[in-house]
Amino acid sequence: MKKIMLFQPPETHTCSYLEEQQSRSLYVDPRAELDNETLTLLSQNGFRRSGRLLYRPDCPSCSACIPVRLRVADFTPSRSQRRIINKNTDIELQIQAPSDSDELFRLFEQYINTQHADGDMYPPSRRQYRDFLVSDFGTTRLMTARLQGELVACMVFDQLQDGLSAVYCFYSDQWPQRSLGTFMILRLSQLCLANKRPFNYLGYLVSGCRKMNYKRQFMPLEAYQNGQWLLWND
Repeated sequence: MKKIMLFQPPETHTCSYLEEQQSRSLYVDPRAELDNETLTLLSQNGFRRSGRLLYRPDCPSCSACIPVRLRVADFTPSRSQRRIINKNTDIELQIQAPSDSDELFRLFEQYINTQHADGDMYPPSRRQYRDFLVSDFGTTRLMTARLQGELVACMVFDQLQDGLSAVYCFYSDQWPQRSLGTFMILRLSQLCLANKRPFNYLGYLVSGCRKMNYKRQFMPLEAYQNGQWLLWND
């Protein structure tokens, strides 16, 4: 495990999840070259990755962001989730290395423009895509989904020692009845099981943020609070 240095800027900024709150994070030195063991340890301590930047919210007056992970061995898809899996049996999945291909960027661009035009990633750019999803520490893979040869979804994930970490998912808006975002999380959880890794790290569950509520569909969740992972009860 590599020695790491943490730092925290003194200033705050408007939170991207809760508009009425001011946000601040604790960061890992972005110059550090991190190995798999260190990335795993950071994830176990509530950190998330954005490109080569590792961070954990540490806001002065708010604690709404709670790191959560799914215990995949104990997870049973709900009836609606089983329907989603059945609707998508014609989708072909493939695992590949990170890429900034035109095809992937076009799907990412369309996703940001249609789903997150009110967010801090709008408008999307090729540089933003590379910095956010392609720049990594050698532990990242893409799970791509194709329907009759057409790219319709992509899950970016990290391979950790104790699980897989869902970094970001983007998908086509042409197939709303397929619930592609949920489908990709379900398939990533199955990949955890196949690789004998107990956890699917899903990032932060943010109380009061509607866009993060989808994580409540996946149980049992563990939440990282006060320095330990405990079974989360909604």
